[in-house]
Amino acid sequence: GAGGRAGGAGLGCGPEGIQEAVVNQRLLVPLNLGFDPNMQQVQQEEKDQVKSLNNKFASFTTRFQVRLLEQQNKVLETKWSLLKDQKIMQNNLEPMFELYISNTRLQLEALGWGRLQLSSELEAMQDTVEDFKVRYEEEINTCTTAENNFVMLKKDVDAAYVNKVDLGTEVDALAEEINFLQALYRAELSQMHSQISDTSVVLPMDNNQNLDLDSIITEVRAQYEDIANQSCALAESWCQTK
Repeated sequence: GAGGRAGGAGLGCGPEGIQEAVVNQRLLVPLNLGFDPNMQQVQQEEKDQVKSLNNKFASFTTRFQVRLLEQQNKVLETKWSLLKDQKIMQNNLEPMFELYISNTRLQLEALGWGRLQLSSELEAMQDTVEDFKVRYEEEINTCTTAENNFVMLKKDVDAAYVNKVDLGTEVDALAEEINFLQALYRAELSQMHSQISDTSVVLPMDNNQNLDLDSIITEVRAQYEDIANQSCALAESWCQTK
């Protein structure tokens, strides 16, 4: 009857239909935490994509509600037109209203399920946005730490290089001093040996004792060698303190 036709109109959809939300698959790819100079640009693009997706989601929800209200309005207009054009007896109005109430309840149930589904999708989307936000902050902290470590390491390397240059200069200077002291030591040692060989020992003759010339020469030579060793040790000690 007329009531059945009105109820069927309430459950129909317009020719345009509801547009499907498109999700950018790049947002589901795990972030690469390696150091990348273009990371800031990529992160900005991700933020723009998330913002665009939120806007599309809000627009989709609004259009869905508007289309649903428009459909309900058309159903009411159709029913009102039927009531005005036809003379319906009082006993025939009750089944029509019961059918209308039944269809309305079905629509309310469908709206309730749709609302639950949209709430779940919204919560999942908010979790995804929060996860991207946390990853973005972690990546910023990682980049900042890496930059600070690089600056500190560069300072240490520069200081080590300067220290190496200074040590090389000191080593060259000490090598020259050691060579000089070694040459001085060899000259003094050679001079002492010449003095030892040119020294004549005059001893009084004692007819009552045997004269041991070999032991006297050995003792004098030992004294000169002891003096030379002390000079060498003193020179080496002076070089070490430098």
